Amino acid sequence: MNFMLLEKLQSDSIEALKIGNKQKLSVLRMLISEVKNSQIDIVAAGKELTDDDALKVLAKELKKRKDSIEAYSKAGRTDLSEAEEAEAKIIGEYLPSQMTESEIEKIASDVIAEGASDFGAVMKATMAKVQGRADGKIVSEAVKKLLS
Repeated sequence: MNFMLLEKLQSDSIEALKIGNKQKLSVLRMLISEVKNSQIDIVAAGKELTDDDALKVLAKELKKRKDSIEAYSKAGRTDLSEAEEAEAKIIGEYLPSQMTESEIEKIASDVIAEGASDFGAVMKATMAKVQGRADGKIVSEAVKKLLS
């Protein structure tokens, strides 16, 4: 069993509780809950939870926050947007650093050079290679740019 990330989330939540950082504690408790819910599904499928699985959950939660930030900003709700940004920042601390657009384009062009030619095949192969280090929307834009 490889739960390093889950253990880190749990120890950091205890630390946040001790120092009284309510916002961080709230976000960490939510992340722990989501990872454990994911673990239930994974164990039911006969597998074990890995850090990659936990990273996928965190990436999904970060994407939710980014989508909410965008929606709140469009609606003029800066108060809600700022709250989501603060949560996204905390979640981002536990994710690997995000790739730049040029790094994504290089990976996508390598995939195309390997023989993938249609959008779906290039996206699938590129997403497998960037694995949690890039948003799907950015990867999609890079692939469209290269295939046009």
